Amino acid sequence: MAARGTTKQKMLLGAVELLRERGSAGVTIDAVLTRTGTPRGSVYHHFPDGRRQLLSESLELAADAIAELIERAAATGPTEAMHRFVAFWRHLLRESDFNAVCPAVAVAVSGTEDDRALHPDVAAILTRWHTALTTALTVSGFPADRAKRLATLTLSAIEGAIILSRTSRSLQPLDDVAAELEPLLTARP
Repeated sequence: MAARGTTKQKMLLGAVELLRERGSAGVTIDAVLTRTGTPRGSVYHHFPDGRRQLLSESLELAADAIAELIERAAATGPTEAMHRFVAFWRHLLRESDFNAVCPAVAVAVSGTEDDRALHPDVAAILTRWHTALTTALTVSGFPADRAKRLATLTLSAIEGAIILSRTSRSLQPLDDVAAELEPLLTARP
């Protein structure tokens, strides 16, 4: 039983890596098998609905990990949440030699039928992240409407900085965004 769970987890983690590096179009059955060294029969056993199921579950795994990071950090305040999110992406970008991108964004901007089918999932993921930041801002004393706007700005700026960092092969865009967001997130209305 443990071996099955381990094989499925290995395949999902491989799919997450591919999703971050190549976007959703790069998450093919063959690519996952090559990346993970798992036998072809594992796909049919763990993902009977094929690529769409593999893509959905890998997106969910990645999104949950990021959501947990944001939610834990948000409990200590919006500035800490932003800094931890930026640190997470700094690490991933460096580790991947600037080949990583947010899995949710990868699915959101891709136009395949499988991706469009996952757009409601991506919307739910982004809403979860937005809610965690909004809650942290509200608890820190920001009015609800302003907290929502600042959460939108924070997510948009960081996601955009990830793309700029990837394409420029520099962490400077993330550093710039963090420097500009910090006073906004610490200021009290």
